Amino acid sequence: MFDDNERLARQEAHWLIKEFGAEAPLYAAMKAEKAIEQKDFGRCARWKRILEILADGRTTKSVASKY
Repeated sequence: MFDDNERLARQEAHWLIKEFGAEAPLYAAMKAEKAIEQKDFGRCARWKRILEILADGRTTKSVASKY
């Protein structure tokens, strides 16, 4: 069971993939960087979690496609 923050991060990651495809991690990284510049570390943590979700999804898909 996911808490609300995790559920929202997963929804955001799914939306990014739908909108930006392979560029989704780049978009999320730019958002995280902007949050750091603005010293909004809570928002930065959220974007970093989204990046982790995107990376996990890509790894899972690439492993599945090999077999």
